Amino acid sequence: MNWVQRKIYLYNVTFGLYMLDWWERCLFNTIVLVLMWFMCYNGIRFFSQLGSRHFS
Repeated sequence: MNWVQRKIYLYNVTFGLYMLDWWERCLFNTIVLVLMWFMCYNGIRFFSQLGSRHFS
């Protein structure tokens, strides 16, 4: 088992995804990715506005 497979296995075991069907796992991962994208996008916007206010 290489490093990537080990991390995927750890992710599945940590969140209990090993007991779900493939479509439920796909739905969960899609929701997680959308939430991560939303947090990163808004974090970048917030810090860029904070930086422009601070340095101007």
